[in-house]
Amino acid sequence: MKLLDWYILKRFLQTYIFVVLVIVLVVVMIDYTEKVDNFHKNNAPGNEIFFNYYLNFIPYWANYISPLMVFIATVFLTSRLAARTEIIAILSSGVSFIRLLFPYVLGATVLAVATYFMVNYVIPKANKTRIAFEIKYINDAYTYSGRNVHLKIAPNTYAYLESYNNQSNTGYRFTLEKVEGNQLKQKLSADRIEWDAKKKKWAVYDYKIRDINGLQEKLTPGTRVDTTLNLKPDDFSSDFNLFETLTRPELNKHIALLQSRGSDGLETYLLEKYSRDTRPFAIIILTVIGVIMSARKSRRGVGWQVALGFFLAFTYLLFFMLAKGIAESGNLNPIVAVWLPNAIFAGIGVLLYNTIPR
Repeated sequence: MKLLDWYILKRFLQTYIFVVLVIVLVVVMIDYTEKVDNFHKNNAPGNEIFFNYYLNFIPYWANYISPLMVFIATVFLTSRLAARTEIIAILSSGVSFIRLLFPYVLGATVLAVATYFMVNYVIPKANKTRIAFEIKYINDAYTYSGRNVHLKIAPNTYAYLESYNNQSNTGYRFTLEKVEGNQLKQKLSADRIEWDAKKKKWAVYDYKIRDINGLQEKLTPGTRVDTTLNLKPDDFSSDFNLFETLTRPELNKHIALLQSRGSDGLETYLLEKYSRDTRPFAIIILTVIGVIMSARKSRRGVGWQVALGFFLAFTYLLFFMLAKGIAESGNLNPIVAVWLPNAIFAGIGVLLYNTIPR
């Protein structure tokens, strides 16, 4: 790498860090203003507010806005270089525009790799602590309100509960059916099931088991039996932002579980998985666009170019949120939803590149 590359790379990373710190500081102040009443109302300890919430809140938001902040940092740095005619001097010395992009793309790649690692392994662990704090001190106490719950807990096994109390971990009017093909082979009916925390099993009370073999049936009643099911109390606990707390392996496992059960809400987890893949590419795409659109010296000054950068950055965010919302409703494939903004802005980048003077 040449001295010029180090110069641009250093300024690029410094500008990115500065912009992220400023924006995150503003977000923290706004968030604290909104939640301070909840902190006092629920007697949240000061050390938990700082260590459990805000120390995990800051990296979450820094990562969340990283593609936009990379774009803003790129526009801010490049427009200042252009305003001081440094870009003109660089290109006049025989350096091609593609070569000028090298330190920017290198810096964006470093940030993209770090973002991929953070969003898949580090941030989810931090979110576990942050979201647990929100559930305890900010949100209202969670009560499971589902009725007539149907679950597929094994390839040929289906469970049903009329209702479930997540305070006592007790389900009422429980049935468990084993089906082969289109024939019912066994059906267990019970007044209630209750989770035994010591045994890590379900206690089934006042049950009847019907074994069906063609036209023959065998009825076996009982008062209590302990059994292991592919069902846990966590399946009925709060799923508030659960997708944000899962590392990559945990997310894949949870998606497989939802798919095996045919559960609703699968799109949310698929969107989370695929969006984690697109974010690093978004950083690189937006960096290139930022350089292209701000490399020319503008008569309106740096402020105009920075303002235009903010406009394009939030246009990207708005487009991404719109596509994500459509996908969550089931009207758009999750992969298409998360990659479409990147594809469109990559096309915009190509068009802009073809308009710049060489």
